[in-house]
Amino acid sequence: MKEMLPVLEGATVAPPDARGRFGEYGGRFVPETLIPALDELAEAWTAARADAGYRSELSALLSTYAGRPTPLFRADRLAAAFGLSGRVYLKREDLLHTGAHKLNNTLGQALLAKRMGKRRVIAETGAGQHGVATATVCALLGLECIVYMGALDITRQAPNVSRMKLLGAEVRSVEAGSRTLKDAMNEAIRDWVTNVRTTYYCLGSAAGPHPYPLMVRELQKIIGEEIAEQVQHAEGRLPDAVVACVGGGSNAIGALHRFVGEKVALYGVEAAGHGLESGKHGASLSRGRPGVLHGARSYLLQTDDGQVSEAHSISAGLDYPGVGPELSHLRDRGRLTVLSATDGEALQAFQVLARAEGILCALESAHAVAALKRLPPHEVVVVNLSGRGDKDLATIVEALK
Repeated sequence: MKEMLPVLEGATVAPPDARGRFGEYGGRFVPETLIPALDELAEAWTAARADAGYRSELSALLSTYAGRPTPLFRADRLAAAFGLSGRVYLKREDLLHTGAHKLNNTLGQALLAKRMGKRRVIAETGAGQHGVATATVCALLGLECIVYMGALDITRQAPNVSRMKLLGAEVRSVEAGSRTLKDAMNEAIRDWVTNVRTTYYCLGSAAGPHPYPLMVRELQKIIGEEIAEQVQHAEGRLPDAVVACVGGGSNAIGALHRFVGEKVALYGVEAAGHGLESGKHGASLSRGRPGVLHGARSYLLQTDDGQVSEAHSISAGLDYPGVGPELSHLRDRGRLTVLSATDGEALQAFQVLARAEGILCALESAHAVAALKRLPPHEVVVVNLSGRGDKDLATIVEALK
């Protein structure tokens, strides 16, 4: 498919460039029918970001509705349980309204949809947290909401399916392919192509065609900005390292972006599933190679003949064969150190955190916690606890039998 370039012109302060590229990654690889919609979205986003009224409304909702800033908690018992000599802080995105970082993004995008006159909002979801966050803001703003979700994820994330329906959203089950996030995203894109004039696609990851990776990063980077301010207050300096799990990449780029230009080690933790050599994992940055998926060039899991491979993770949010283009760019630059954790290691980390600190985190976040054992010595480390574990309890209880 020929790449379609955006109308948006002019250099940005930080990547992407005017073509929506982070180095060799990103861009737009989409059907021509979507180009006008992406142009409209890019222009609307640029205008909204320049509008003090939009920024003020978003800021007020993040504070009074979402619950920002989220706390930074010093987890001394967790550090001791892992035998770490340094101090470990947890960025408590699990305490945000709806239980995960996803609300930062959906609030910004839903306000943009309303500003654009789009009353029908669609979304994809894997773990269900983006679906819940989209359903939440649509209820808040009086918008119609349709969420595409893989049939497998509907089964293993049943609590979030119930939450979406209670919030008034229609949840559409996707039976194709692996019946997980990749397939849900495929169906959401098909819907958007068909209903592009009336529909806003609220994409949940820092992935997809330009301007989505830029938009999602800008809406999620508040996580890293708060981390910087809170650690400065607690320690009098920036952290030595920041750690985040990596699936599509929204929580990771949100936590890490603030520190790209600083002398702070950045770690992204992927899902190793049954092991990196097993073929059943979600480690796109570790075991993938560059290719095109869902409208952008990035690292993705592929077969020898270039077909997209199916990913595996015990955590539905990391069960995705691709990753956002900016994280791919940071990996190639050597600015992002990529680690991984298996299903078993994530389960163990979940238990350690629960019993050491009384926190039940999401299985996605447990991958980041598990990586603490693999880090070189650091005096001050921050782990982005991207979500809470309510949605995963049935999976965890079954796995620990």
